[in-house]
Amino acid sequence: MRSPPDLHDVACVVHLHSTHSDGTGTVPEIAAAARDAGVDAVLLTDHDTLEARKRGEERWHGSTLVLVGEEVSPPGKNHYLAFGIDKVQKRKGVGPAQICAGVTAAGGFGFAAHPFSRGSDRFRRWAPGYPWTDLDCDGLTGIELWSYFNDTGERLRGAIDAVRFLTRPERFVAHPPPENLAEWDRLTRDRRVTAIGGLDAHQFGVRRRGRVLRLMGYRRSFRQLRTHALCERPLQRELGPDRDQIYDALREGRCYIAVDSLAPPAGFSYWAEGPDGSVAMGREERAVDHTLRVRLPREAKLRLVRNGELLSSTAGTQLEHRVRGPGVYRVEARLDAFGRERTWILSNPIYLR
Repeated sequence: MRSPPDLHDVACVVHLHSTHSDGTGTVPEIAAAARDAGVDAVLLTDHDTLEARKRGEERWHGSTLVLVGEEVSPPGKNHYLAFGIDKVQKRKGVGPAQICAGVTAAGGFGFAAHPFSRGSDRFRRWAPGYPWTDLDCDGLTGIELWSYFNDTGERLRGAIDAVRFLTRPERFVAHPPPENLAEWDRLTRDRRVTAIGGLDAHQFGVRRRGRVLRLMGYRRSFRQLRTHALCERPLQRELGPDRDQIYDALREGRCYIAVDSLAPPAGFSYWAEGPDGSVAMGREERAVDHTLRVRLPREAKLRLVRNGELLSSTAGTQLEHRVRGPGVYRVEARLDAFGRERTWILSNPIYLR
């Protein structure tokens, strides 16, 4: 198999909250937890504030970069993870189109947070549901396809499930909700829609006198679901250039979702080769003859999906498939772990129109 494009994998945790909104950890504590978990970059999204940036906390903290975005949080619905903005966005009296337009006008981009949220039948008080009500609106960069704590919390059937999840999350969670994938596949048939995996991490617990009585700490959360940004150059430990590289990768869909607690995914590559050269994830190209290529760092069950339907599958570390027609092509990799098959990697698509 030919070599993949030379891209640099940056392991990011996206969508988390600090004491600047409703999280229980300070930004330095979050950065330390991320370093311990082997995270390269933290994308902080406190509700309706950029306070962490005002305090100079958007910077390199040792080996981990903290970037500051905002979760624009209108009451009850239409939350938006906004990045690349300098001012807090309006949250009252606005709908999806207005939120996206405001972020775009400010020079930013963003993702609908927990867009498929429906609330918990069992724990409605703590998980009332915060859906995104217009996935077809203009200006939407992408969606939080897998919202780890939100999606899982809404599906807990009772206290036993809650204990199992909080004590052994890697055993409890196997796949993103299938309806999320189906809706994403529908959206991408007409336009590019970048998918990210977000935690919605708050470090559930109570903070008293500088100490936190926690149910699941940030460090453990950070070992679960990550979004890996594929950057064109290695990070240089300079805030401005490094932030631009990560944001460019996310904006363009040059990223993938992985459950890092199952196995390290670094080394995963998915690209197409055609008459005009290599095509990276997230790119849109003419639908002429292309060869889709996948490479994994370890053996897994590989699935090539076209327009939401399984096109090809194999077991191993590589997949190669020639395509001659239009379609939206994405990749899934699955591992057998803890007694069942589990989603390990979800790519963003390559769009051949």
